[in-house]
Amino acid sequence: MSTTKLSLDALLVLDAIARKGSFAAAAEELHRVPSAITYTVQKLEQDLDVQLFDRSGHRARLTRAGEELLRDGRYLLRAATDIECRVQRIAKGWETELRIAYNDIIASERFGTLLASFYEDASSTRLRLSAEILGGCWDALFSGRADLVIGAPGDSPPETGAVVRPFGEVPFIFAVAPMHPLAAAAEPVPTSEVLRYRVIVAADTSRSLAPWTAGLAVGQDTLTVSTMRDKVEAQIQGLGVGYVPANLARSALESGRLVRKHVEDEGDKVTRLSLAWRSRDTGKALKWWLARLDEVGVRQRLLG
Repeated sequence: MSTTKLSLDALLVLDAIARKGSFAAAAEELHRVPSAITYTVQKLEQDLDVQLFDRSGHRARLTRAGEELLRDGRYLLRAATDIECRVQRIAKGWETELRIAYNDIIASERFGTLLASFYEDASSTRLRLSAEILGGCWDALFSGRADLVIGAPGDSPPETGAVVRPFGEVPFIFAVAPMHPLAAAAEPVPTSEVLRYRVIVAADTSRSLAPWTAGLAVGQDTLTVSTMRDKVEAQIQGLGVGYVPANLARSALESGRLVRKHVEDEGDKVTRLSLAWRSRDTGKALKWWLARLDEVGVRQRLLG
């Protein structure tokens, strides 16, 4: 196995000379004697068999080869600094990466304030967020795709090793576009009448667990979409009917783009949501999120 002719120290020297404009100024910044800076550059040029600086003027100027080396070298320097920070954070109990799955009925933009606050405290922990639908929330946790699930619906599947905590509730309402035939129907609308029309369904994102279905009758015509927002939009366009999360449909209801209808024997359509994580995961990043998500104001903001 051959050894590289580059070193992080040589790239650091190259960067300092380019920024300061001279070998002497770079030596002062790096707290070294000028001869050490000169030796490092000469050794690098010799090893690479290229000239990195044009020394004909008063100011040290990079050659084209030197500019190319510095451009890519700065990526390596930033990566090295990032690795050092992450290693130090890990040694202090912070995870390298935290994977968070959240229920698609939570609007993604509502995480903005939380994310900004997290990065102020733990900028070296990478976050990976994914939106899941119905049973996909539980599937993400138990298949190992997520370390924390926000807003998993209903009861946990019979799996072990997970901690589950109540998170809140989201009401679902039956809604149709104002131009849809059911918009003018007398209330409560008979279930038999609802079954005559296409229902819009957001596809369950489970990969291993059996997919869930909600508000769907056997044999009913369906249009399956990929997100809850797509479901709301399809109903706004009059393509079908169905129950939608009140928080995602609120603006459409207030503007008249959707009309709420009461269905015969519908009862209360409320989905209970949970926080869930694997009990063996106790890193500081996970604890940070659990502490914030335990705040009533944070839960209310996420659920709209």
